[in-house]
Amino acid sequence: MRVFKNYKLHLKKNIAKMIFQKEITLPSFPRGFHLITDYIIEFLPNRSGILHVFIQHTSASLTINENADPSVREDFETHFNQLVPESASHFLHTLEGPDDMTSHIKSSLLGSSVSVPVQQGRLLLGTWQGIYLCEHRNHGGSRKLVITVVGE
Repeated sequence: MRVFKNYKLHLKKNIAKMIFQKEITLPSFPRGFHLITDYIIEFLPNRSGILHVFIQHTSASLTINENADPSVREDFETHFNQLVPESASHFLHTLEGPDDMTSHIKSSLLGSSVSVPVQQGRLLLGTWQGIYLCEHRNHGGSRKLVITVVGE
């Protein structure tokens, strides 16, 4: 039994060495799609594995897409505003304003997390890829992310 306990303790310590986790707070961004790749890189450890980024909010989301041409981010905002218009009269959940329910819908469409391979602390994104914060509220405020790297 003692050998089993030692093995469990050893296994737990090794697993802990394989996981890095940090909560970071992004500054307030205006409504729209914003590249946040550099904010995340700032906190990455020099490890290889998988980076998982999770946003702790229901009215903003994350996605990976074009990082070079800013018009892509403008087109995303335009498209999502047409897809889920604030002027629609059928939403019941509008206690915090006309962008309340529409923000939740947009967030659900895009998702609350992204995963990226990491090699020695470097994101293995494609040449034209970046991580976006998709701010769906008119005044969303600062946003909290949990970044987790699983690997060596």
